[in-house]
Order: sequence, then C-alpha cells, then structure tokens
Amino acid sequence: MGMTMTQKILAAHAGLDSVRAGQLIEANLDIVMGNDITTAVAVKEFAKTGAKSVFDKEKVVIVLDHFTPNKDIKAAEQCKCSRQFANEMEVKNFFDVGQMGIEHALLPEKGIVSCGQVIIGADSHTCTYGALGAFSTGVGSTDMAIGMATGKAWFKVPAAIKFVLTGKPAKWISGKDIILHIIGKIGVDGALYKSMEFVGDGISYLSMDDRFTMANMAIEAGAKNGIFPADEKAVAYAKEHGAKEPVVYTADDDAVYDEVITIDLSTLRPTISYPHLPENTKTVDEAVKDHVKIDQVVIGSCTNGRLDDMKIAADILRGKQVCKDVRTIVIPATQQIYLDCIKLGYAEDIVKAGAVLSTPTCGPCLGGHMGILASKERCVSTTNRNFVGRMGATDSEVYLASPAVAAASALTGYITDPENI
Repeated sequence: MGMTMTQKILAAHAGLDSVRAGQLIEANLDIVMGNDITTAVAVKEFAKTGAKSVFDKEKVVIVLDHFTPNKDIKAAEQCKCSRQFANEMEVKNFFDVGQMGIEHALLPEKGIVSCGQVIIGADSHTCTYGALGAFSTGVGSTDMAIGMATGKAWFKVPAAIKFVLTGKPAKWISGKDIILHIIGKIGVDGALYKSMEFVGDGISYLSMDDRFTMANMAIEAGAKNGIFPADEKAVAYAKEHGAKEPVVYTADDDAVYDEVITIDLSTLRPTISYPHLPENTKTVDEAVKDHVKIDQVVIGSCTNGRLDDMKIAADILRGKQVCKDVRTIVIPATQQIYLDCIKLGYAEDIVKAGAVLSTPTCGPCLGGHMGILASKERCVSTTNRNFVGRMGATDSEVYLASPAVAAASALTGYITDPENI
C-alpha cells in the first residue's frame, strides 16, 4: 500500500520502511518551537523531566511575538521567563524584540525550517510550514517540553484528503480566498486529524506566500497538517533562505486518500468568512449585497502579513484615503518585511492613506493588543479565526478576508469587492 507525502516523512523520521493511517509512532524532530505564551508553560513542564539541557541548541526555537512589545505586566513576565530559559539553555534561535517577527513567517524567512522536515510548535498554526513540503503541526506546551528535552514526539499517523487544484486564479484571488473556499466547502471539522494534501497544476500559479497562507489555515478545517509538494518553487525558496539541503518526498501513485476534492481555481471569487466560524463563507458578491458596515480593518498576522500581502494592501491604498470611520491597522509579519515595505515605498503608501503601520506582532489577531474591538464593533481581518470574542468584546464581529478585500473595505467602510476600487 502506497503512502502520502506526510506518511513518507513520518516513516523516515520514525526509522520505518512504511507507516499506515492510525499507526502510533515515535518520530525524531527537526525543530521544536514555542512563543511567549506557550514557552512559559513549557518551561515548567521541562523542569519536571529532569533534563539539564535541551536536546539540540539549534533545533529549539523561541519567538516572542504574541503580546510583544509587552502589553502589560503579565506579558512582560511571560517574556522574561522565556528569555531566561533561552539564555540558560543557550538556545541559538531565540528572537526577542528588535529581532522577532510573527513566528510562522519568521522561521521560513530565516531558513530555520525546510523541505521534508518534521516540526512541532506549541502554536496551532505551526502547520504553516507544510507549504515547503514539510510535516509541521501544532502541539501543547507539554509536548513542546518533552520535545525540547528528547528531540522526539509521538504521533498517530493521519489519513489524508487530496485537494486537486486546477486552473489559473483571477487577479484578486489569493491563497486566502482558496483556503476560505475550501473550509466553507468541507467545514471546520471536515479534515479532522487528517492531512490536507494540495496537488494539481493550479499550484504552479500560487506564490510561496499563497501556499504559506493555505497551509497555515489547515487547522481551521480540523486538519493535523496541510502540505504541498516540494516543487521547484518551494525548493528554490528553501535554498534561498537557508543552508539546509531540502529533502523532497512525493506521494506514491497508489497512496490511499479518504477523499479526493477537485477545485477549479479559475472559478473562484474573493471569499469572506462571516462570524463566528471560518466555515461560514460567502463570496464577495454576496457580501456586498449585505452592505456590512465596518469599524476596523486588520491586515497582517501569521496568515497574511507577508510581503505579497503588504504589496496588495499598498497597491489598493496608494493615493487614496481610508474611510474616516475605519481604523486601519497594517502589521508586517517580520522586521525584514517591515524594512522591505519601507524600501519599496509600501510603508509610505499605507501611512499616507491614513492607516497605521505596526511593528511585527500577533497583536489583535487573538485579542491581545493593537486593535481590540469594543461592543458591537465589526472588523474585516486577514487573520485566521473569527470565533466569538476572538478580537475583543463577545458581541463584536470578525469577518475573515484576503488583503485585497480588507484594503478595499478600508476605503469604503463596507465589505467591498477590490475589483470596484
């Protein structure tokens, strides 16, 4: 019986010739990652193991990004705990204020993650790195602690759904629209503990930033991971950003899938997720008819804070003014992206349009800081979750969208089709 991409990676890291869906295995880890929230918890569990050092000083990664720069005393204490642990353990890949970025944009940019690896992170959106043809998944802080101590983790090998992407997407269709369309189609539990495997000729039209966005939101369909083939574009990205030699795994022709879903990208329209679940999707055409008045726009996060996203926002905002009733917050995901925005003129376009450009931070995505919503306020956001109270008051509303829809909506004060700007 053949194996999927994910199954081949897990088999190799478990030292096995083959694995099957449902099998329990122990795999060697290439990267163990935590942030300022989860590391503080993991440190306490790490102490219980009796380990005196982490298994590999270069393979443990700690990024301070959720509540940083510190929003309050509790956040400062969490960061202090993480900082002290990183210093004590001589963690090489520790990113503090000034060096940090949003973790799931920073690790690929720094070349810390690469094709064919097994990566765990104490953050649910660790599945992002599947864009590089890696197996990456989110875990709890206890698993992070054990991973830091031993360099190993156990997994139940996931079954898989194959998504065959065909056709060329239209101008304003991005990875965000594609993944929102998919989640709307299969539901937030449609891929529960499964691998979402993206294949097909349509992938060639997707940038790496598109792929990172799609893999990032696999968890919003309940998936264990999302993964793309490590094609020429992915391998080139890995080599450009890191010194590690990419390892490419391809699915067997007779690999077993629970389901095969074909999506013609050329037929897709910009897609929005209405409150309060990512599966609650409508096309922009439907949303425009609803005449949804908004109070805030957020463009950023681990889902859509990359350079492509900044360019789209700048292209739409350039020479225009955001609606006076809409607070527009743009957050580059890393320091390098922030610098690139300045060098390329995107920062000036964004600020002159009346938006604010922030230092890299997760900030408003999880209702942390830099954009909390008041009672009954509405936000169009390029983030990944729109649960009740996700971004502030429990009666506020979050509408998930692409950077193009978010930027267009910032100009009008209503959910807007970017084609009409």
